[in-house]
Amino acid sequence: MCNIKLIYFYLGFALQYRIGQLYMISKHSHEQSDRGEGVEVVQNEPYEDPNHGNGQLTEKRVYLNSKLPSWARAVVPKIFYVTEKAWNYYPYTITGKCSFLPKFSIHIETKYEDNKGSNDSIFDKEAKDLEREVCFIDIASDEIPERYYKESEDPKYFKSQKTGRGQLKEGWRETHQPIMCSYKLVTVKFEVWGLQTRVEQFVHKVVRDILLIGHRQAFAWVDEWYDMTMDDVREYEKNMHEKTNIKVCNQHSSTVDEIESHAKARVCQFLKHIAHPHT
Repeated sequence: MCNIKLIYFYLGFALQYRIGQLYMISKHSHEQSDRGEGVEVVQNEPYEDPNHGNGQLTEKRVYLNSKLPSWARAVVPKIFYVTEKAWNYYPYTITGKCSFLPKFSIHIETKYEDNKGSNDSIFDKEAKDLEREVCFIDIASDEIPERYYKESEDPKYFKSQKTGRGQLKEGWRETHQPIMCSYKLVTVKFEVWGLQTRVEQFVHKVVRDILLIGHRQAFAWVDEWYDMTMDDVREYEKNMHEKTNIKVCNQHSSTVDEIESHAKARVCQFLKHIAHPHT
């Protein structure tokens, strides 16, 4: 389990961060979707929870075969996706991811507070008595995979024309206002002997990279979304989802049932081989 603290200063107001996040997710998903891979939006609609109140329920299929390491591609079918469901009751969100790999799941809880990441007990209730690793993510100084690097999206060099924010220097968290923190409690489970540690470590690294890249982009795209209202960004989100679905779905001729059936058979074969290598 990895308790990830994602910290940044430029979104001091709840509504402002919320708009920037929604804009970033929609644009990022569209940019990363190509040749039948990327994010297909299955459901995105208002949702009411008796405990958390009004929110938004989103269901997505994330097609990512080419982004898997070679040892994972050997296990999964050519068309492989992860189902993601998210319940957004800002400033609290829940995200669950699962696939047709048996005994595999990712669970992410997020809480937002106006501080520099100083609340070490924010998830004590949810993760009581569980071992945790605390990781700070710094959008200015932490390195991202080279293939994703763009100087125009580097907070050390980017300067916003509308807000004057940008060109973050070392130690910016201590000197800039306003500042807020996104706390994420990430739990990964893959209960298969021989692969558990490797898969869980890989997924934690991927989640960390996604958080870092996405929030660098939200910072660098601030001039694009800064003047948007909540209604504006919801309309943008709807339009981008439609465009992204076209890019992704046109490449898949198989039905979901066919994909899942083939995937389960292939994975079960692989796991059987691990359990009984000499049979």
